[in-house]
Amino acid sequence: MTKSNKDQDITLRIAQQPEADELLARSPLAALVGMLLDQQVPMEWAFSGPYTLAGRMGGDDLDAHEIAAYDPEAFAGLFTAKPALHRYPGSMAKRVQQLCQYLVAEYDGDASAVWSGVSSGAELQKRLNALPGFGTQKAQIFLALLGKQFGVRPAGWREAAGPYGEAGSRRSVADITGPDSLAEVRAFKQQAKQAARAAKHASDK
Repeated sequence: MTKSNKDQDITLRIAQQPEADELLARSPLAALVGMLLDQQVPMEWAFSGPYTLAGRMGGDDLDAHEIAAYDPEAFAGLFTAKPALHRYPGSMAKRVQQLCQYLVAEYDGDASAVWSGVSSGAELQKRLNALPGFGTQKAQIFLALLGKQFGVRPAGWREAAGPYGEAGSRRSVADITGPDSLAEVRAFKQQAKQAARAAKHASDK
């Protein structure tokens, strides 16, 4: 449990692992890295990655300056060591390092500076979209996560987050508050994949 910039208590249950969730709640960089890792692996695996990585680096948090300056091969080794941090550990290690190098160059290594003081949801979406490894969809999902669970709610944040910003939705990690909602989000994702496959099949005929 930690405090947002509005001094509200934050308790996350995304990784479904108390220590990993506690790190996500108190570390803006850990939350960004978890979001970056959230592709082609189960959500719990992705968002527990920052906690595992911090442990392998000998600390209880992640530091953008340290990661940015880390020897690339050695950093990749932290990802590939068993159990691997991702299905594609080598490429994701490179992406995490690129993200941290960008944060050092643009925000002096302070991940929270990406969203602190933004005047609008559109500006926040633009900042997130500029992060290495963050396409439009990932930026919108993280924006929704910031708004729904971290209390970061600049004007127009729901609109900027697109469908992921809808109240009561079960579309993404932004909506996960425990095992039940995790199951609902996973079911939604499966339905979306099936619909996409059916649409592709129909178009191929």
